[in-house]
Amino acid sequence: MLQFTHILKKELKDYFISPIAYIVISIFLIITGWFFFSTFFLYDQADMRAFFSLLPIIFCFVIPAVTMRLFSEELHAGSYEILLTLPVTFSDIIFGKFAAGLVMTGAMLLPTLAYPISISLIGDLDWGPVIGGYVGAMLLGGAFSSVGLFTSSLTHNQIIAFILGAAICFVLTLIDKMLFFIPETLLNVIAYLGADFHFRNVARGIIDSRDLIYFISVMFISLYGTRLALLKKE
Repeated sequence: MLQFTHILKKELKDYFISPIAYIVISIFLIITGWFFFSTFFLYDQADMRAFFSLLPIIFCFVIPAVTMRLFSEELHAGSYEILLTLPVTFSDIIFGKFAAGLVMTGAMLLPTLAYPISISLIGDLDWGPVIGGYVGAMLLGGAFSSVGLFTSSLTHNQIIAFILGAAICFVLTLIDKMLFFIPETLLNVIAYLGADFHFRNVARGIIDSRDLIYFISVMFISLYGTRLALLKKE
């Protein structure tokens, strides 16, 4: 746990001593704030449905931007070889960097708590779906962070890591919207692969074991893929 904590602190320090964290969080808040407040005042609805409905698409681009440097930067600079000489395991490295991406997701979402608080002061807000939405957002952020970590471990180039990560997240988000191209025998399987489908289930305030299993499975597969990619680079 000590090595894991050191890596987590190092990655968070790298984020917040550089403009990366502040730029990403600012862009995220500008985009979500614009869509939330324009929809809120346009339809005069005291709920967070508009905010949470846009979140998966926004995460497709923001989360890979956060995670693209986690391994690519070290592979490019040659510091990854130095990291391997330290008394740390692959698990410490992978989970430490994954946790840093998850903390960044939480840091992005934290200021958005002002949205439901503002609504509750104006109208009668149902907090159940709001809490479910934020739980779903963290699960989705964890899944996409693991995907971004995996693509970052594949290449020395941060831009390529970002493009690959965004593409995979985008496909996972929209795959259940393209069911009319899928043979009927595969409909249930493909629908289950849709990240947005599971996120919307959790965002309704209903925590289903199938949705939890989906997000945990995406994280496990991506992190295991990251481990295999790093083993090949030894």
